[in-house]
Amino acid sequence: MEKEEKIKIGISIGDLNGIGGELVIKTFEDNRMLEFCTPIVYASVKSVVFLKKHFQSSLEFNKIKNASQAVHSKVNVVSVWHEDVKINFGEEDAKIGEYALKSLQAAVEDLKNDQIDVLVTAPINKHNIQSDAFKFPGHTDYLAQELEGDSLMFMVSEDLKVGLLTDHVPVSEVSNQITAELIEKKISIIHNSLISDFNISKPRIAVLGINPHTGDNGVIGSEDDTVLRPTLETLKNTGQLVYGPYAADSFFGSKNYKNFDAIIATYHDQGLIPFKTLAFGNGVNYTAGLNKVRTSPDHGTAYEIAGKGVADITSFKEAIFSGITIFKNRKMNQKLRSNPLLKQSKKR
Repeated sequence: MEKEEKIKIGISIGDLNGIGGELVIKTFEDNRMLEFCTPIVYASVKSVVFLKKHFQSSLEFNKIKNASQAVHSKVNVVSVWHEDVKINFGEEDAKIGEYALKSLQAAVEDLKNDQIDVLVTAPINKHNIQSDAFKFPGHTDYLAQELEGDSLMFMVSEDLKVGLLTDHVPVSEVSNQITAELIEKKISIIHNSLISDFNISKPRIAVLGINPHTGDNGVIGSEDDTVLRPTLETLKNTGQLVYGPYAADSFFGSKNYKNFDAIIATYHDQGLIPFKTLAFGNGVNYTAGLNKVRTSPDHGTAYEIAGKGVADITSFKEAIFSGITIFKNRKMNQKLRSNPLLKQSKKR
């Protein structure tokens, strides 16, 4: 039997003054990681050499000009730039933001052109990366522009998956953005992702309310009654296993989340506070709904510990493993959908 080719994982280096470089170095010091994937790091040889020396690492890497030259069983580094870059751990630096964007742009371009199979992004600083080429609140919106499909921030771990109706928007704008169209679109993305990316054939999805106590029959806001409930009823009538809205304050503490395959929160902190409380360090930020696979760790640049050699690599490793699993699941499900025997059995 022909041996399956290792999945190519493209890694954007993120903010070099943060912990991203350390995560990459420490993760691939363990040669066993190369049994699962072929990593391609988008940075520069000079920057990786600096990181190696700083962290006194034994990591060996392979210098390549482009992703097509990647060698399996090696850590490959594509030099997106060649000049010296001054790295000052823990400092916000606009110049470092430019290099984070260069790395991301190169990796995304290769993802588009199938030079890599999966993109794993190390953390960026959302402020210093802003420029004429990047006017987004984070990776998710940038990837929505660059790749096909509708993006959705989906925080996933083994026991908990939380998607967002709205993500990086001010709280004052949340209720205005939540429409029947948005609810239907986001639930559809999560429903399809659970099936094709996580192999859950009949996903059960819970939706959290917009207002405290889901509005208390209009006493604390009307949006749950006028927008959310009617839309969920419409979706239920199509056969989707969608439930709610549930009062967010007791949903996680009561362990009710364990009864569902995914939970949809209406805004950022409503979903990410409980997710990071229950799964921090083991969770993964997955961008669902796109034609390509992108994951990242569930934390930021962590300037306060950058350069100290104490960063926990668990979430970054989980991002790699999740990317591999999702890519394989998609491939398998695509084969099943294109199987003529399966199509015939559905017609009967």
